[in-house]
Amino acid sequence: MNLEEQLAEELGGDITDLRRLSAGASRETWSFSVDGRPLILQRNRTGGLTDPIDEPALLRHAHAGGVTVPEIVRSSASGDHPIGPSFTISERVEGESIARKILRDDEFAAARSCFVADCGRELAAIHALDPAPVEGFLALLEDPVAAQRSTFDLIGDPHPVFELAFRWLDDNRPAMGTPTVVHGDFRMGNLLVGASGLTAVLDWELAHRGDPAEDLGWLCARAWRFGGDGAVGGIGTREDLVAAYVAAGGREIPLETLRWWEVLATLRWGVITMFMGAEYRSGASPSMEQAAIGRRVVENEYDILLLLRPELAA
Repeated sequence: MNLEEQLAEELGGDITDLRRLSAGASRETWSFSVDGRPLILQRNRTGGLTDPIDEPALLRHAHAGGVTVPEIVRSSASGDHPIGPSFTISERVEGESIARKILRDDEFAAARSCFVADCGRELAAIHALDPAPVEGFLALLEDPVAAQRSTFDLIGDPHPVFELAFRWLDDNRPAMGTPTVVHGDFRMGNLLVGASGLTAVLDWELAHRGDPAEDLGWLCARAWRFGGDGAVGGIGTREDLVAAYVAAGGREIPLETLRWWEVLATLRWGVITMFMGAEYRSGASPSMEQAAIGRRVVENEYDILLLLRPELAA
């Protein structure tokens, strides 16, 4: 039985327009319609990594809590389902995730004008989710600096600028906020944007419980601006993001605290690029994409020096 027949049996309808999309490094992504309803199938490859979290359960929880996410239609993690070892079928939401188009194309001009407000609203909704129903599978990140330190030390590749960042983060720790559900990868590329604004928050596989300011700092990291001038995804200001977040019910986050999380976000992305480069050099991964990302370590060193310039110039 082919995939079209398997989907027809699973969903009990006529399958049309089944086609595989290019998106998804770790999972296959397919677009199709059942009885005219547009849907998306994401399925892990056989032998692939097991999802660290129950992402369908988290998305259902987020959808019920008012976060703008696709509605889950069907999912399975049985390991032996005919469609795949684990898969999720969700509604297909229209929108663009390529940052270059969102930042520059005329059709997204109106969306750019409300992008920061949309992000503030969605982040406030995520952080307002009741963590109790998802505590069983969302890890609590108690010390985000130590988490990066352990990976950095494991790679064993010396980078003095990253050592400087670790020292600054340890010396300037803000008071940690009450742990909430944290998306973990809220940035350009994981947000769908339509002509009128944000249409979906995607890719929740790095979600955990922790300080909500982490998501705002990650969104402000220079790596996700793609050449845009604004600190928030290349579009808006940090001040406007915090104001929108507070207006939507989020807690007040001082700009100096946001700066601390932005330094940590830049260090975190730097450690991830180190890890990808090390995986390729060791032969553990043949991915040219990982090799290319691994070359971006120096960009994060540069970005950290920009962020710490006031202290370095003193």
